[in-house]
Amino acid sequence: MSKSSGLGDQLLIAGYDLGEDIGQVGNIGGGNAPIPCTGITKSAMQRLGGKRDGRMEYTAYFNPSAGRVHERLSPLPRADVLVTYLHTETLGKPAACCVAKQLNYDGTRGDDGSFRFAVAAQANGFGLEWGRQLTPGVRDDTGATNGTGVDFGTGSTTFGLQAYLHVTEFTGTDVTIKLQQSSDDGSADAYADVTGGAFTEVTSGPTWERIATADDQTVERYLRVVTTTTAGFTSLSFQVTVARNDAVVTF
Repeated sequence: MSKSSGLGDQLLIAGYDLGEDIGQVGNIGGGNAPIPCTGITKSAMQRLGGKRDGRMEYTAYFNPSAGRVHERLSPLPRADVLVTYLHTETLGKPAACCVAKQLNYDGTRGDDGSFRFAVAAQANGFGLEWGRQLTPGVRDDTGATNGTGVDFGTGSTTFGLQAYLHVTEFTGTDVTIKLQQSSDDGSADAYADVTGGAFTEVTSGPTWERIATADDQTVERYLRVVTTTTAGFTSLSFQVTVARNDAVVTF
């Protein structure tokens, strides 16, 4: 298995491509909080899986330009935001997604003249999830497009999936972004829509969304992202990450 660095990575926050303003991602964590349940007959600890959680912590440079990091983070939004870390902007590569509350925006002016901000995002409702990029970083479409399939490495699973969308820019009337699946990358088994795998129709951006299929749904080996439209669009920039479940997942 090849090793890789963290060079060429990306961070998207609530539909905004802000990686150029991020100097460091300090913590990408998740898992569950174990619940002790050790009986007096045992000589070692016993635990049950507890509540799912997640977090991302990162350091931002000061950039007050329109649409950049200071404008997006300084208001400390009370609503949820989607934070997505991309390990290189490459189709099929890992990505971490976290629907979260932004907790802070703490500035530090260093004695070397630097001006940086520490930000923490704490998961809200779903925990942190690792998945795969179904777009090569941010994908640009100028019309309805069938994306390239991503091989998830095994046959079908029967535990559903979760998908995350950032729309960073949109010009046009409407577009629907949806997932399709195939057992053999469309060779003999044509790609077909994933049940519950369509995001809400997009009419403006930036925006973001998380969707989930039924937790007992069959998902094929190959997945791709397609865009369709009714009245047309001329420009769409977006990123999609999918976490296909290999076991029962509850939220």
